[in-house]
Amino acid sequence: MNSELSGDLVIVREGNIAKIHEKSHYGNMTEDGLQLSLIEALYLMEKGKLDVEIDSEDISIEKLFKIIRKQGSFANYIVFRDLRNRGYIVKTGFKYGSEFRLYERGKSPGDGHSNYLVKVANENSEFLMSDLSSYVRVAHGVNKKLLFAVVDDENDITYYNVEWTRP
Repeated sequence: MNSELSGDLVIVREGNIAKIHEKSHYGNMTEDGLQLSLIEALYLMEKGKLDVEIDSEDISIEKLFKIIRKQGSFANYIVFRDLRNRGYIVKTGFKYGSEFRLYERGKSPGDGHSNYLVKVANENSEFLMSDLSSYVRVAHGVNKKLLFAVVDDENDITYYNVEWTRP
């Protein structure tokens, strides 16, 4: 499947768009075609399911990795790839102040709501407890659990399920 890099998105205009969107739940359909995030595009490139071009020149996996690293999104990609490889449907969580929304295995965006919000951090990241509290509060307010994904220097991920409790 061929696609074109356009800013922070990859646009797929031809190929088996319906299968990749409706069956595998990647991207968003628009009048221009299927819009994929750079993270989704890189994942599909690694799986051999997508070729990306800019000005009729192929973009390598290494080049897209470099773009994602430059944006500071590499840890997000590591978590996205791990969750997709485990069989989860992963969608953007921007609306909820998190990196991702996560659907349980066997469920999809058309079948109901996501179960988790996923917040990603590097092991050396610093944040205030009030920030963590607000992440948990938002997740609880929309009937989701907060999954905190911490990526270490070796790109290993530790997941923490953070829940709101009443004392």
